[in-house]
Amino acid sequence: MSDALTMHRLQFAFTITYHYLFPQLTMGLALIIVIFKSLALKNKDAHYHAAARFWVKIFAINFTLGVITGIPMEFQFGTNWAMFSKKTGGVIGQTLAMEGVFAFFLESAFLGLFLYGEKRLSPKAHWFSAFMVCLGSWLSGYFIVCTNAWMQNPVGYTVQPDGIIVLKSYWALLLNPWAFWQYLHTMSGSVVTASFVVAGVGAFYQLLGRHKEEAQRFLKISIITGTIACVFQVFPSGDMQGKMVAKHQPATLAAMEGLFETEQGAGLAIIGQPDVDKQRLDNPIVIPQMLSILTYQRWGAEVKGLDQFEKEEWPDNIPLLFYSYHIMVGLGTLFIALMSLASFKLYKGSLYNCRWLMWIFLFSIPFPYIANTAGWLTAELGRQPWLVYGLLKTKDGASPMVSGGNTLFTLLGFMGMYSLLTMLFLLLMNKAIMKGPVAPEKHGAKDKTPDTIPQGSQNSETEKSEEG
Repeated sequence: MSDALTMHRLQFAFTITYHYLFPQLTMGLALIIVIFKSLALKNKDAHYHAAARFWVKIFAINFTLGVITGIPMEFQFGTNWAMFSKKTGGVIGQTLAMEGVFAFFLESAFLGLFLYGEKRLSPKAHWFSAFMVCLGSWLSGYFIVCTNAWMQNPVGYTVQPDGIIVLKSYWALLLNPWAFWQYLHTMSGSVVTASFVVAGVGAFYQLLGRHKEEAQRFLKISIITGTIACVFQVFPSGDMQGKMVAKHQPATLAAMEGLFETEQGAGLAIIGQPDVDKQRLDNPIVIPQMLSILTYQRWGAEVKGLDQFEKEEWPDNIPLLFYSYHIMVGLGTLFIALMSLASFKLYKGSLYNCRWLMWIFLFSIPFPYIANTAGWLTAELGRQPWLVYGLLKTKDGASPMVSGGNTLFTLLGFMGMYSLLTMLFLLLMNKAIMKGPVAPEKHGAKDKTPDTIPQGSQNSETEKSEEG
């Protein structure tokens, strides 16, 4: 692999990994905000309204950073990956354009209404603005996933004599079966991230004894939503996504599982260390026949190993692919256990006083980000050495006139700029979280509809006296 190609890949990997820290929260958080607004309207509970108002501020901060860091993605298609854009622009340009023209403007327009139209809109109209923000966010996710799904499983295309790939079927692109399950898996992953963030902040307030009413609602809704999302991540979305990989990218499945030799009744490796040179998995812990049953629903089914494929078709970083996949699966399993335990305690009425569980939720906030990043690494590393699976190799998609030195220079620039953005992001998030949700008046809050709630907040002295 040339130095220029390596640098192109590193720059795109760095910028897109950093960018995805923000949309994975906003997409899931948009749904939770709609739930808060719906409960505020249904129950006339002002604390749910305060919860929605607080989290839309967090949403806006992340949305802004997502827009800022997403812009370089578009430019890199022309600067670093010109040949990829030239050959596939007629296909991927469709979904990327729709994401910008339809979904992004829908989301951003109604976000403005939700943020600044509270006093001017009726309660139902304000709820509708939250719903449209969620719809725009989830539509945006679908168009982006459709683009990636086509690169994973190209459908509905024709290759012209000059090598240019053109779109033959618009609906085949949008209804790609790979996109359906990848989208559900991606969006449930974003809901998991949002659920852990909301639960972590709720746990933080609960431990401090501040904003107790809102904190308990944070915890209740996020734990119920998070439990459903965590289970959905495994089945059906994760299971069906795995079957897609087995059907369309069998070499990727073998590398993910560290399966170097074809086996009948293949076992599922829980842990191990792939040795590519010796083509074996060192120190494995294996559940016998489990991979066969999960993949083909038969205990003795044959699962192809890497020995069935030419080495040129193997993913080019099998150890990183193996570890990314197992980190994702391992963390996902822990998430289910933690959310299930919290749901049980919520059902028993002992959740809010369980301080050790509050500490666990507080310190668990980073882990869904790690799991989602590992999941995307699995998807992108598994597709290699292809940019478009079976059609365009990665080495053939890079810009031939851009040197590795130029890309390294801009990569260092991105690192410096994103370091400043990180400090700004943490400052804004800290300010918003330390201020907390704007609490309704102590007396009569339950009887007031959300549009008549005073906007003032309790000061620290009042809170301390109430806690005393």
